[in-house]
Amino acid sequence: MAGRIEDYALIGDMQTAALVCRDGTVDWLCLPRFDSPAVFAGLLGTEEHGFWQLGPAGAEGPRAADRRRYRGDSLVLESEWDTPRGTVRVIDFMPPRDGAPQVIRIVEGVSGRVPMRSELRMRFAYGWVVPWVHKVDGRTVAVAGPDSVWLDTSAETYGKDLTTYSDFTVSPGERIAFTISWQPSHHEPPALADPQGSLEATEEFWREWVEHCTYHGPYRDAVVRSLITLKALTYAPTGGIVAAPTTSLPECIGGIRNWDYRFTWLRDAAITLSSLLRTGYREEARAWREWLLRAVAGDPENLQIMYGIAGERELGETELKWLPGYEESRPVRVGNGAAGQLQLDVYGEVTEALHLAHMTGLARNDYASLLQIKLIEWVEKHWDEPDEGIWEVRGPRRHFVHSKVMTWVAVDRTVKLIESGDVDGPLERWKDLRETIHRDVCEKGYDKERNTFTQSYGSLELDASLLLIPQVGFLPPDDKRVIGTIEAIQRELSTEDGFVLRYPTSGEGLGVDGLEGDEGAFLACSFWLADDLAMIGRVEEARKLFEKLLSLRNDLGLLAEEWDSRLQRQVGNFPQAFSHVPLIDTALRLTASGAYGG
Repeated sequence: MAGRIEDYALIGDMQTAALVCRDGTVDWLCLPRFDSPAVFAGLLGTEEHGFWQLGPAGAEGPRAADRRRYRGDSLVLESEWDTPRGTVRVIDFMPPRDGAPQVIRIVEGVSGRVPMRSELRMRFAYGWVVPWVHKVDGRTVAVAGPDSVWLDTSAETYGKDLTTYSDFTVSPGERIAFTISWQPSHHEPPALADPQGSLEATEEFWREWVEHCTYHGPYRDAVVRSLITLKALTYAPTGGIVAAPTTSLPECIGGIRNWDYRFTWLRDAAITLSSLLRTGYREEARAWREWLLRAVAGDPENLQIMYGIAGERELGETELKWLPGYEESRPVRVGNGAAGQLQLDVYGEVTEALHLAHMTGLARNDYASLLQIKLIEWVEKHWDEPDEGIWEVRGPRRHFVHSKVMTWVAVDRTVKLIESGDVDGPLERWKDLRETIHRDVCEKGYDKERNTFTQSYGSLELDASLLLIPQVGFLPPDDKRVIGTIEAIQRELSTEDGFVLRYPTSGEGLGVDGLEGDEGAFLACSFWLADDLAMIGRVEEARKLFEKLLSLRNDLGLLAEEWDSRLQRQVGNFPQAFSHVPLIDTALRLTASGAYGG
């Protein structure tokens, strides 16, 4: 049975990632890419769908490690168990890829003599296909169709019940390594691993990468861990950033709000670029900009809200009916049908990211400026249309206020680009357009009686995305309409423990998003509230909310998409870029306030 979402650690090689539970079980791994079919899909099913358990042997079966941590500022995981016979450590990591993708697990004796067991059950195609497992020159290989996974270890192995086992004992200072490597099945076998050399190189990679971080404030540990997570979610060959390395972890346990997040949302990637730029990571920002230009290509009129990690456009959504889902949360989906939605806010986020790259001195790219002009030409024609909005509703299109605000951002940043003299464009016409959108939002998206902006034109509902109005500069923080909106969201969209829902959900029947059921508090929105509170001078309240949000992270500093206040647990895909980015942003804002030093 899979663990709680917060029980998992992330390891990865910046092309794919694995989730390792507290009990030493790898329950999720897609090979060779983030969006490839899973080899271990136990996270969304049962042990029959693939897993790799490594830990102390015992009649009681696997149990949670007594301690675990990342080695310093790295993505190298250490888990330790204290047993009646001694203490043992397991080191899990994926070396930055130079050849075949590898998961390396090193068992290290600490004290006493500890019996250990490795139990490896490979199931390809998300648990659907049982591979042919056999020996080749002393190496164990599992083959199914185009895929092969090779197991290398000095320990003796044996097969039983379509599973590969190894039983062994470790003494103090003794190390026994296990490596699995993926390779196309028609290729030559992958090179033998060098576990110790790979461990040292992996630690050095992360140590050198973290040295580039320019943030040295009071929340540095949280910020660095979030930055490492964002780096791990970046597909190194292209610069694309996945929203999360998982699919179908539910937003409500047992519910249907289960989506595939292993793609690059322009929105998520754009805000990630912003955080990376402001913390010193210009190379990652440049790589993302180049990815964007390739993905959009010569067709900005047909901008998608998301693409595959290499810029693929076709992301058709299907259901994997043989998987029962995480804690019976069906359906399990792969692909994402929202790729074809109209979300006007994306034009604002992309333009803002390009603007920030320009303002921070990222090497000029003339096509990036041309793309920005082309995007605004499209916005000029379509800004007043209804859309599906930031939350990808699957109900009717509406005139969402946040969407209109972000079209204003797109025009505003482009006006500033033209005013800088770096590009030509119809300056006066677009100044007029900027004013027209602003007036339209203030007239149609604002409820004078309640002194709050609303989710969409003519609605009474609130929406946490309205918290971004002062952050993007649409209105100043001290505007009474901004303060009224913040206070209304605190009253109407906050949970009992003070976190923020995206918008009201129906519970029963279809809500504004066209879906049944509820969801947890959205962590990004809760960070946005902390930002707004700081902006309107309620800095101590902002700090308390921020530190309360930090306490929701698991023991390794990782956050899923949402928090279930009723069950007091993390829900949604994990770890989630859209949670770690605003964590960084809020830390920067609170540090800049000067109230906490740093």
